Amino acid sequence: MAAIYTAIATATGDGRNGQARTSDGNLEVDLVVPKEMGGAGGPATNPEQLFAAGYAACFHSALKLVASRQKAPIADSAVVAEVGVEPRDVGFQLAVALHVELSGVDQATADALVEAAHQVCPYSNATRGNIEVTVDATVA
Repeated sequence: MAAIYTAIATATGDGRNGQARTSDGNLEVDLVVPKEMGGAGGPATNPEQLFAAGYAACFHSALKLVASRQKAPIADSAVVAEVGVEPRDVGFQLAVALHVELSGVDQATADALVEAAHQVCPYSNATRGNIEVTVDATVA
């Protein structure tokens, strides 16, 4: 099946201490290793922050799609993505926790919507079976 959209990004410099830029120029960022990972830290981002932002936005869109299809009147919704780097025997692995905050529905409906969004979201589908991803919902 052909892709309906392809994002293209290039990283240069020294990997995690370098730069990343998309082919259309809409995103240009400096990268730095966080202090927690033995780096200098500082006023730059890192791959995990970029992944967290992308996953949060994608999951939020999936949630809105599922809620619309089910005619669930969600409001004031947000998705917080926590992306952790964990050591393993050889190298490292990611772990993700997605926290959905919303109102307009009861807790059971919120839980069902979040689970349905987890089946629809491309990031969830890409990571399923590869890394640990947990999801939860909080109704305000």
